[in-house]
Amino acid sequence: MLRFFRRLKFIFTFWRFIPFLIDYFRSGEVSVAKKLVGVVLLLAYLIFPFDFIPDYLLFFGVLDDVMVVTFVLERIVKLAPASLKEKYKLLDK
Repeated sequence: MLRFFRRLKFIFTFWRFIPFLIDYFRSGEVSVAKKLVGVVLLLAYLIFPFDFIPDYLLFFGVLDDVMVVTFVLERIVKLAPASLKEKYKLLDK
């Protein structure tokens, strides 16, 4: 249940991730393999959107999409170097 609330907090603070993602993909500290993992995960979901809950169930259908995207973004944050996490105050807890 705690993980759900962390993801919910992650969703509401998404605006902070746009500059972080730009720095993440421009950074020389991040290996090409880690950058590739992030891009592949996001593209795979865009190309093959697997829905746990169908989108025609309005709120709940969109909620599972949001949860998958936040899961991918959390993985990208975990792969990021400490300097980027510290810069954007995204330290693992």
